[in-house]
Amino acid sequence: MTPRALLSTLGSGLLVLGLAATGVAAATTATATTPSAARADAQATIELWAPDRIEAFSEGGRTFPPLGLRVIAPTTNVEVWSHRASFEDPIVSEIRTTAGTTRLPAGSLKDFSGIDGFIVMSVRREGSGKNVVHRKLDACLAATGERARPDAPATSPYPRYCPYSPYTLGSVMGVQQGWAANVFEYSGLRPLPLGPGKYVVETHVAKKYWPAFGLTAATASTTTKMKVVEGCPDCGVGRSEEPAPAGHHGRTAPGARPTERASGSAGGAVPDLRSLPAFGIELNRKGTTLRFSATVWNGGSSPLVIDGFRRRGAEIMDAYQYFFDTDGNQTGYQQVGTMEFHHANHNHWHFEDFARYDLLDANKKYVAKSRKQSFCLANTDAVDYTVPGADWQPENTDLATACGDEGALSIREVLASGSGDTYAQYRAGQAFRIGDLPNGVYYIRVEGNPERNLTESDTANNVADRRIRIGGEGANRWVKAEPIGDIVEPPTFFRAVS
Repeated sequence: MTPRALLSTLGSGLLVLGLAATGVAAATTATATTPSAARADAQATIELWAPDRIEAFSEGGRTFPPLGLRVIAPTTNVEVWSHRASFEDPIVSEIRTTAGTTRLPAGSLKDFSGIDGFIVMSVRREGSGKNVVHRKLDACLAATGERARPDAPATSPYPRYCPYSPYTLGSVMGVQQGWAANVFEYSGLRPLPLGPGKYVVETHVAKKYWPAFGLTAATASTTTKMKVVEGCPDCGVGRSEEPAPAGHHGRTAPGARPTERASGSAGGAVPDLRSLPAFGIELNRKGTTLRFSATVWNGGSSPLVIDGFRRRGAEIMDAYQYFFDTDGNQTGYQQVGTMEFHHANHNHWHFEDFARYDLLDANKKYVAKSRKQSFCLANTDAVDYTVPGADWQPENTDLATACGDEGALSIREVLASGSGDTYAQYRAGQAFRIGDLPNGVYYIRVEGNPERNLTESDTANNVADRRIRIGGEGANRWVKAEPIGDIVEPPTFFRAVS
């Protein structure tokens, strides 16, 4: 059985094997060359495509061009692997193809949302040499994609989007051989300040990326003639090339109810639950409740698979963790707790022993715990798709996919390798009551697998603490969170500790 065959084996898009065992990653090498030395005489690994002619509509001096720019991989799978060792370290990126591994220039990714300034676009009036628009555009090569020729593989194994969380640790962008990635599918193409007329749109890959991709002046660019007319029916609707909303994949079916508390063994591949620091930290308007967001993710070589089986006549399920070998065959299971149905703000089944949130004082002594003590597992965030065994296309990506309704008999909840489960500060119970606490320094602790009921490869990385300071009085009370590395959060969520 191939690694990707786990999609059918587990019925939930799971991937147990390491990436090195896949046909995609097997083409890479461990030694990276520098960009200047890369592919000097090699064939270009990518090519740009855009239509020869397009018609665009203008309204109020704003034009919405359906440019349709694509990056095609004509001769080999093209992968961009990016990772940072810690939140204090820069992102390091490399290209992996059948020809080997090549580092991208330093600073190619400022975050994991795409390659910085990858595309340069210039627009001039037809017959003129003067640019009226000149832009540098970021590019995510992890789009849904499409086949560019009839003999291309039927499916692509690569991620369908670029992570946007500031706490992402690693990502993979990829274009399957014979496939094309839509450059503006996720970043969008902002309207151009153009009126009616005839224009020439020239787009090219930024020159600093040419050596790494084997490009030259002749292979790095494409040209489109654009006619702009007045009027904009449904202007902006469907023209930004934004992705369609993620659909619900339906509940993943669990196995049959076990007859024993435990059976078989965990085998070689097991999950590894790790915590990210709390973020999105804020107070309510009265200054009495401390809210936060938290992520626990799976950095192991196997998915965390939890099946729940309802007790007769009760709103409670017995929960079992299942284990699989590297071929996706089930090797064993063990009872690991219970699931209960939660009504308030959730309306689905929660596993009771996945994570815990504590508030600690300046000496890291226990002060309070969050009322949020149970969880529906979902792959809400791509935290690090470079870990061995990462599932690049997890399913259950929202809370409606696998958490069941009140009438459920059994459910399966899965946290895929490389993905995290984030609970935001607006969720019921995702807070500490601090009305009676004095001001000062505290720590928000996020801990995965707090009771150690779940089998995993390492428990030393289960805890993450975030230092905060609380001050002020009443409605003027405030909280400031200690910065973490070079992470930049939205201003309303992030304030430096004074």
